[in-house]
Amino acid sequence: MGIGWDNNTCVNKVGRQPHLKKLLFCWSGGKDSALALYEIQKNNDYQVVSLLTTITEDYDRISMHGVRRLLVEQQAQSLDIPLHKVFIPRSCSNEEYGAKMSQALNKFKQDGVETVAFGDIFLEEVRKYREDNLAKLSIKGVFPIWGRNSAE
Repeated sequence: MGIGWDNNTCVNKVGRQPHLKKLLFCWSGGKDSALALYEIQKNNDYQVVSLLTTITEDYDRISMHGVRRLLVEQQAQSLDIPLHKVFIPRSCSNEEYGAKMSQALNKFKQDGVETVAFGDIFLEEVRKYREDNLAKLSIKGVFPIWGRNSAE
């Protein structure tokens, strides 16, 4: 079983620790995602079972920030956390995006995931959108770096 240590917190990378809640982490490949993941991994309540990202098919890049797919795959590999990719077209409608994300989230929910984490800091409308859509699936959203100064 692969186990890594982070600030004296045991983070089980392969097996399931029964006392931890399974968590899916929405990953953009940027610094805010990295900091939010760090905060989640310090928390003794969660086991990050996978990273989740959306990739625009036409560009082969992360939809939100334009990070190359290959870089995000390398990040996930170095973190030793599986990466689940949701592919969307360049001109993806809100309905199609919502359907693809719901399908991915439902798969994780069937595997016992009840919480999804995000690296959002201050965009209230984005947080509300995420929470509203998660609520439709009876999934909880957590925002470990919400309200932090983005210059930190």
